[in-house]
Amino acid sequence: MSGTIEGNSSRSSGSIAAKGSGITTSASDPTTSTNPESVGTMFVNTASGETYVCTDITAGENVWKNVGGGTGDIAPFHFTNAALYCFNPGGATTGDQNQLHIDKFVFASDGDAADQGDLTQNRRGMSHSSSTTHGYSCGGYAMSPAPVGQSNFIDKFAMASPASATDVGDLSTTGETHAGITSETHGHAVGGGHGLRRCDRYSFASDGNAVNLGNFLSVNRDYPQGGSSQTHGYIMGSYSGTPTNQIEKFAFADDTLTANVGDITQAKVKGASHSQVGYVWTSGSFQPPATDQIDKMSTATDSDSVDSVSNLSEDLYGTGCGSMSSTYGYCMGGAIAGARNDVCDKWPFASSSTATVVGSLTNAHDAVFFSGCQI
Repeated sequence: MSGTIEGNSSRSSGSIAAKGSGITTSASDPTTSTNPESVGTMFVNTASGETYVCTDITAGENVWKNVGGGTGDIAPFHFTNAALYCFNPGGATTGDQNQLHIDKFVFASDGDAADQGDLTQNRRGMSHSSSTTHGYSCGGYAMSPAPVGQSNFIDKFAMASPASATDVGDLSTTGETHAGITSETHGHAVGGGHGLRRCDRYSFASDGNAVNLGNFLSVNRDYPQGGSSQTHGYIMGSYSGTPTNQIEKFAFADDTLTANVGDITQAKVKGASHSQVGYVWTSGSFQPPATDQIDKMSTATDSDSVDSVSNLSEDLYGTGCGSMSSTYGYCMGGAIAGARNDVCDKWPFASSSTATVVGSLTNAHDAVFFSGCQI
């Protein structure tokens, strides 16, 4: 049962009760879809005593600030509501050299990427995630320059202003080509490493080493694509002896895995992923042959993905960075006809259309694969 108590202006014994837009009461918390009449509306959970104030009204994406315990704000998932920048860290450049650069791309103006800073090591094939303030780059492989081999580093860099990364912890073992997945509180590096089943989880709230959640996946998965909803992580496609189109998911609340919740339209390896409210998209592929196809799957129904009818500007393999604002998908870098490229593609989530080239990276590279650093 819920109700609304209207506020009234009164003055008695030196106290003032200010007139407001009312207090909504309910035995449960508000959600982003709880639509108040005005900013400043209060909401009281009568079961827990937690109290919230609405600080931003956007239909279906309202922000409720917790003023009771002070934690647990109700707000849209930061990872799917990016509005400022996305980032493309590392990758393989001409001559199989690996780069340190972290490229920064501005959503509002498009255009060419700028150098945000450097990683702690030259690497390719990393997984990525992002908190509300920092981007994370994990694992990867260095062919040259030294140090050569697989890495277990967890790099962290500030996203609001130019900054190089610092090494803040380690994965449970060295590896590369994991699926990078973001929750509200943690980053995850899943699969990869030429056939691993494990999931490593690391905290955004405090720096430190990742926790190994064990043999998490139903099968070994190399080069999987990772996606996120507010409540679940998705592992899509991969290489396990042969390319696969299987989609698995796990719950962030208790790290429980649900195997085979659907299939992408074709077996994909080395594609990019893009998470939107209600959907996860995948673009490009390495196996089967390079493709311009962009797939879309619903996280509300966990059904098979479908061909979105949108396409990249070129057939891509070894796809580069997959990122997104709240309204557009971005695919940056990758390889076209055997040559690494610096193209920044952009397409709208709301309509089916071919991506347009809106800028260039600081240099041509691929083998970034699984990105997701944006604010």
